[in-house]
Amino acid sequence: MALVEFAFISPIILLMGVVGIEMANQAVVNMRISQAAMHIADNASRIGDRDSLVAQKIYEGDINDLFIGVGIQAGNGIDLFENGRIVLSSLERNGDGGQTIKWQRCMGKKVVGSSYGGEGTGATGTGFPGMGESGKELQAGSGEAIMFVEIEYDYQPLVNNTLTSKFLPAAAIRSEAAFNVRNARDLSGIHQRSGSSSPVSACSKYESI
Repeated sequence: MALVEFAFISPIILLMGVVGIEMANQAVVNMRISQAAMHIADNASRIGDRDSLVAQKIYEGDINDLFIGVGIQAGNGIDLFENGRIVLSSLERNGDGGQTIKWQRCMGKKVVGSSYGGEGTGATGTGFPGMGESGKELQAGSGEAIMFVEIEYDYQPLVNNTLTSKFLPAAAIRSEAAFNVRNARDLSGIHQRSGSSSPVSACSKYESI
């Protein structure tokens, strides 16, 4: 009798165990994606030449280093760039006092763009409200910049099973983070270092490092 009862209930116990493991893994991946967004935004706000006499310039190589770093720190094991997309935007003020996405760099094979527009959005006028939750958008002050990061990632389940997917559908994980630039920065754009030509992580390309 005990063996018969166990035979009936063991598939249910097994299913509950697998779903529980998937839920725990999804929570861990969510945390890693959130930490990755914070990591990029924080570091992007700090990069640049250290010279107290002039505004700090940033270079294409600096941006590439940010993506490489987050790929090692947070993306290792989840194939962040194979299954996701990072969008780094510089939110600044335009000449009319409005908000604009001055430049934007991307990395990852997932075909998705920024939820707030591409590079050059809000270049003129005051119609662009900024970036972030509707009604609570972040806005850059005069002569300042905000590093705004968006990450979207297609969760990869541990167990690719039709039955478990009914209880825990695999959905895209999305995270955002933003930091004000720490020091005076040259806001004219991203530069190339003298004598070198670093690859540009343009948002028109869908590639992995």
